[in-house]
Amino acid sequence: MSTRARILEVAAGLVAESPDGDISTRAVCEGAQVGAPALYRHFGDKEGLLSAVVDHGFDAYLATKRERGDTGDPVEDLRNGWDSHVEFALRNPNLYRLMNSPAMRTPPASAIESHRILTRDLERAAEQGKLRVTPEVAAQMIMSATTGVALMLVARPATFTDVGTSARVRDAVHAAVFTPDAWTSKPVDTEVPSAAARLSALLRRSQGSGLSTAESALMTEWLDRVSNA
Repeated sequence: MSTRARILEVAAGLVAESPDGDISTRAVCEGAQVGAPALYRHFGDKEGLLSAVVDHGFDAYLATKRERGDTGDPVEDLRNGWDSHVEFALRNPNLYRLMNSPAMRTPPASAIESHRILTRDLERAAEQGKLRVTPEVAAQMIMSATTGVALMLVARPATFTDVGTSARVRDAVHAAVFTPDAWTSKPVDTEVPSAAARLSALLRRSQGSGLSTAESALMTEWLDRVSNA
């Protein structure tokens, strides 16, 4: 294994194990058994090292996208792309936070490539008449929403406990980006969920519903389940 690869491997392991995802170059040098000059010669500085760690970790995920042949349905490819992006974040929380950290002044190459692949799929959708907006605008909408959902699931797991949140946000964004016939093949009935959500909100606020505390809690649970279905 080359010196560069050894440094990367050690740094990636330390990022994954760190409570906050931060690492010191000293710990990396000790783990890789190299001096600081070797690290700086290969990566320039700590930011360069962390950027390389992100690219190294994200490369396996991007490889599946690079090798994937284009299907006849770019919208389905984009749905799957959203889901795989979020799954990657959940499996690699520290790496994902690092990838989207404001401290990274230069975007990692993997982030740029991911955006390029997304835009390519949206261009295919546009060619089939399935986009409401330009591919560039759609890419910004989808990427910002995907990243926001993934970061909240990773950084606030105690608050964002519903595994269906990602799919709901995905479908809401896709409904805004794609033409109606492109993103869903079945009619969307919002009347019942909307009524359930309204009744649940009124029940929470009401002091005289005639229900016991246990009955009120059970009714609220049922209504929330219907409104979130």
